[in-house]
Amino acid sequence: MADIVYTYGGKVYLNITNKCPCNCTFCIRANGDGVGSAENLWHKSDPTLEEIKKAIDSFDFSQYDEVTFCGYGEPTYALDNLIAACKYIRSKYKICIRLNTNGLSDLINKRETAREICENFDVISISLNAPTPEKYLEISRPVFGIQSFDEIIKFTKTCKKYTNCVKMSVVDVIPQEDIDECRKITDKLGVELRVREYTD
Repeated sequence: MADIVYTYGGKVYLNITNKCPCNCTFCIRANGDGVGSAENLWHKSDPTLEEIKKAIDSFDFSQYDEVTFCGYGEPTYALDNLIAACKYIRSKYKICIRLNTNGLSDLINKRETAREICENFDVISISLNAPTPEKYLEISRPVFGIQSFDEIIKFTKTCKKYTNCVKMSVVDVIPQEDIDECRKITDKLGVELRVREYTD
């Protein structure tokens, strides 16, 4: 059975789905079956809420100040389980709960999801990855096509209506000039840009 809860770099993560609408050129999923304490992050099928709760119950979160939903898939593909698991953790621990997402939840779920997500999570971190729709398409290769970039911007703006703890990220595999252009976008949106170091 694949790991649901795992640690990496002194932080704790939840891996609740392997489904993702993107195939990013830098995605760590292509580098191996696991990362950090997880030997295997590939689910044969997405875990049920009961299995997620069992994994949460078997892990001591008390030594951590934050837990992040981020594994070998886009968490919002399992939106119902995502929200329920978030509430379950909050009922047991006083801990910051973060969502790392590609920002395509509305396209995935075919409805607006930002409010529901923001009302449950403390921090929303959205992958920007590139400064233009064309470059995003090239590096993230989303199944939704060229509209994906504008959707991410829209999702970020909507999240900002419901919480101030919205961030965007890029990975340092892109050129510095693209990072600079991404920072202009996040400055305009009024959110922090995090430049993540690529790790293989």
